Amino acid sequence: MNEKTGAVFCIAKDNQPIAGCTISKAVYDNGEDYISHFSLAENTDISAEIYGYYKLILLHEGRLEVYTDKDIWTLREGDCILTPTDTPVGMRTNTRAIYTEISIRRNTMNNAVKSGEVFKLAELLPYQDGKIINMDVAHNEKMKFVIMSFDEGTGLSEHAAPGEALIVALEGKGIIGYEGKKHPIKAGENFKFAAGGKHWVKADGRFKMALLMTLE
Repeated sequence: MNEKTGAVFCIAKDNQPIAGCTISKAVYDNGEDYISHFSLAENTDISAEIYGYYKLILLHEGRLEVYTDKDIWTLREGDCILTPTDTPVGMRTNTRAIYTEISIRRNTMNNAVKSGEVFKLAELLPYQDGKIINMDVAHNEKMKFVIMSFDEGTGLSEHAAPGEALIVALEGKGIIGYEGKKHPIKAGENFKFAAGGKHWVKADGRFKMALLMTLE
């Protein structure tokens, strides 16, 4: 992944728009699956185009309209949408918008997520006393997107993942241990693990996060 490793960062702060422009940053591309960040300045748009696969849009900052010739969905900070397929879909903003786009093959999607519905990842999972809850949102043989809720005092013991992984902190605060160092993280911030990097996660209060992992 084309992101910094081993340090807390913020996708929104690192991908600020330029007046009058739209910007894209490729984070990952294996020739089939991809992850990209987009920055749209005030009163800019990405023209509607037809795709044969779904795209998961996660808005980090600003306001974004996702539109077809029949529908308009308005996303605000923290909102997501799974775009429809085989119909022209465009993105536009009259303020500014910074978002991440992930290619999704429908047969790997969790049934809790429906195309053409605005939702928040953090609201897909509840908290439970003394427990960690895990949901696979989407996965295939090369990529996995998971959300997790941690009750206060819970956490994951040290382990290493087979691929690179990007954390999106969704709600509350947590602490990430990575290669012997502690990194406090809060909602709106991000962290990347290298493949094989030893890490652990602990909730600081209650905590929710998304984990996007490549499996190559």
